[in-house]
Amino acid sequence: MEIIWDILKMSLPAIGVMVTAYFVTKQILEAQYKRNELELRREISKSLTPKKINAYERIVLFLERIHPAEMVLRVHQKGMNSQKFQAELVKTIREEFQHNLTQQLYISNPAWQYIRNAKEETIKLINVAGSKVPPNSSAIDLSNMIFQIMSKIDHHPVDIAKDFLKQELRKTLR
Repeated sequence: MEIIWDILKMSLPAIGVMVTAYFVTKQILEAQYKRNELELRREISKSLTPKKINAYERIVLFLERIHPAEMVLRVHQKGMNSQKFQAELVKTIREEFQHNLTQQLYISNPAWQYIRNAKEETIKLINVAGSKVPPNSSAIDLSNMIFQIMSKIDHHPVDIAKDFLKQELRKTLR
């Protein structure tokens, strides 16, 4: 019985030291893991922020390029009829959108919905204007109809999308 008692006297402090060492080591390793994780997040954020800003810039440029007021002037060619002009405007919007599809990786889903809505509403505006002019009319007639319809819209979806993107980017950069 005395031998068991001697073994317990020696092993209990050793077990206590081992348990204490285990918990201290565990806390040190967890703290180190958290520091490493935080550092990794900072590095990712550093490399992602310029890409994110670039994406917002490109999407704002896309929105500027599909704004009817700007696009009508850019796409118009002398001698076009309204049908050809309407087709070119819609084609331009779709090509611009396809060219910027990858930017959705860097912006939020709500922002992307605003962008898609702006694209669709702009195409709709052009098609409505195209349906209101005679088929063989000039591109200038279609342009005038587009501007007439736009004058009745308080806030064009392109402008709404740009405003949303600006607000979202400001929040992201804070």
